[in-house]
Amino acid sequence: MTPSHPPSAAQLAVVAEPALRQLAAQGQVRTYPKNAVIINEGEAGDTLYVILAGRAKVFVAEQDGREMILDTREPGECVGEMSLDGGPRSASVMCLEPTVCAVVSRGALREALARDPDLALQLIATLIDRARLATDLVRNLALMDVYGRVARLLLQLADEQPDGTLVVRERLTQQDIADRVGASRDMVNRILRDLTAGGYIAAESRVITLKRRPPARW
Repeated sequence: MTPSHPPSAAQLAVVAEPALRQLAAQGQVRTYPKNAVIINEGEAGDTLYVILAGRAKVFVAEQDGREMILDTREPGECVGEMSLDGGPRSASVMCLEPTVCAVVSRGALREALARDPDLALQLIATLIDRARLATDLVRNLALMDVYGRVARLLLQLADEQPDGTLVVRERLTQQDIADRVGASRDMVNRILRDLTAGGYIAAESRVITLKRRPPARW
């Protein structure tokens, strides 16, 4: 981790939401290497991180090393807001690549909220989005089989190209997919192999292309 300093205007430009950008300006910039864990599940936390560059995953893990990825966060998004009530961290956060964050203390956040009601509304909206994400995750685990969860994940992550094909922008390993859908790597391997054989997807250098929409059920 490098010594901290206030974020520059260029760094803040990646934060699209004005209220969150103003909050990030109150923080201190810190740079973390790939695979650095910046938040540990269960620990007390009093800081919020606004990602200025890089990418991070939010995950929960068991003592035996098994983990499930809840979400990934990109530049302009924040992590760590769930513990600003003084409670323990609800999940861990790891950098997927070298990552730069504006780290904002609880004190700075309280002052910013007192000055700017729009910031409070933005944080409330963020918390609502995260709650919906958690609800969707629970629903998928309870009601969808592994195939359904894999197909849904690929469709969620895919971007449409000019030729109409869908390409997953993240370079995912089979273990990455397994961690996100709560399944074994072997099961994901079988599903991807079947989808490839059926002409639904093509994978090259960890880039997955959806040639046509996967069926609702396999």
